[in-house]
Amino acid sequence: QVELVESGGGSVQAGGSLRVSCKVSGDTPSRYCMGWFRQAPGKEREGLASVDKDGTTTYADTVKGRFTGSQDIAKNTLYLQMNSLKPEDTAMYYCAADRWCVLARQYPLLPRSFAYWGQGTQVTVSS
Repeated sequence: QVELVESGGGSVQAGGSLRVSCKVSGDTPSRYCMGWFRQAPGKEREGLASVDKDGTTTYADTVKGRFTGSQDIAKNTLYLQMNSLKPEDTAMYYCAADRWCVLARQYPLLPRSFAYWGQGTQVTVSS
């Protein structure tokens, strides 16, 4: 069973940058649809970016142009580079995976499209 571990969160001032990582173990990321999500206190989990097995990438409008997903195949690790951060980007950030992508291909930013989740890493942006 695939396991996901996020890291790289922290505190940054508005306008700054941060890169969070998602280490994948137990299987190869290329066999999964992968996604990045976040959840702020009192709010629903929000889809930020996803990548299909064929490399097709989808970004939410709220982060398009500011956030960029990438992966290091040799390290089995995905990254989310976050630039021009705003206080409203403050949240717990999660990566997610789904082996069969039945929902993920149709709804790539929907949390319930993904079966496997990491524990999250906190990102705090101060004004």
